[in-house]
Amino acid sequence: MDDWIEVDYAFPAGVDARRQAEIIAVGQTAGTWDERFRHRETALRAHLAERVRIGEGPAGGHLATIRFPRSNTDHGLGSLLTMIFGKYSLAGQAKVMNLRLPADLGQPVRYGLQGIRERLGNPQRPLVMAIFKPALGLSAADHAAILAEVAAAGLDIIKDDEILPNLPGAPTLERWRACRPVIAARRELTGQDLLYAVNLSGNAREVLDLARQLVAEGANALLLNVLAYGYPLLEALVADPEIDVPIFAHPALAGAWCGAPDHGFSYASVLGTLMAYGGADAVLYPAHYGSLPFAEADEWAIVQQLQARGVAPVPSAGVHPGMVGRILDDYGEAVILNAGTGIMDHPQGPATGVLAFREAIARWQNQDLLDPANLPDGPLRAAIAKWGQG
Repeated sequence: MDDWIEVDYAFPAGVDARRQAEIIAVGQTAGTWDERFRHRETALRAHLAERVRIGEGPAGGHLATIRFPRSNTDHGLGSLLTMIFGKYSLAGQAKVMNLRLPADLGQPVRYGLQGIRERLGNPQRPLVMAIFKPALGLSAADHAAILAEVAAAGLDIIKDDEILPNLPGAPTLERWRACRPVIAARRELTGQDLLYAVNLSGNAREVLDLARQLVAEGANALLLNVLAYGYPLLEALVADPEIDVPIFAHPALAGAWCGAPDHGFSYASVLGTLMAYGGADAVLYPAHYGSLPFAEADEWAIVQQLQARGVAPVPSAGVHPGMVGRILDDYGEAVILNAGTGIMDHPQGPATGVLAFREAIARWQNQDLLDPANLPDGPLRAAIAKWGQG
């Protein structure tokens, strides 16, 4: 398998899957040739893909498995995506459902969940991550003030909102410089670090330069909107020896890639396989418990791909303290709980929002039944009164 790349394509009922598989196997590889190139036939045939099988697919359609020579790529995700679906994605109804890739293709994961734990002092529990809110309109000083609140309450990780680029009102480097003393003070006081995943933006050269500048000034994590900026840029960040910090991958635009039933890619391939092979250390995706209409089967398919390469799963979107027990029943402790409003909009303030998550985690670890009627007054009870329990 190390010399091959296998792809499962779903075709809806009414599409001749066998015929389309042959078109992909030839048209997405060497193409056809005539007598002029007969002397090159052996070399040309070595680049052709092959149809492995045709089976039943979803909703009465078919699933075609095609095996591509790895030698058709430059070992990066850009050439991989161009080969397996580039021009053919314009041809009609077809969806990439699964990718089976050689283990050494793309970029290895440098940190993953275990490396993030080590950077935080090895807490063997679910990690808690917050998001700076409001997303836009805050100054660098505002970010530092918010961070000071949640840092004192025991937050593990915070990230910029993915909507916030490098704007004049709160330039990226200034945000980090304002927050750096807060993180240093927390480390000095408790001996524990706090990761701040700073959002990267700009053109490709600017993103790489900004990442290097941030890390040179002590930044300890980065956030990239991978689908907006490209998997090859993720690979470049991961491969750069100067950018030796965990990289959190955001799922923005995933619905455009994956949401159509008969076009594009599955969520598992885009947010699972490709993110993991791009080298992301942690990947955000919608939790089916949360505020976005996301299928449970898609969530677990993503998680399976991430965990296979040690990448931290980060269920997101509408996560609040009342649903922590339900999430942990499914994930166990190998998870990062990510909350924006679920922390920042706690009725008693962001610090109390963090404490509510920590209280919910502790109750789950101690197997305490979460009965809202019998909860003592405190952060978790106030959170459940606002958001409910699940």
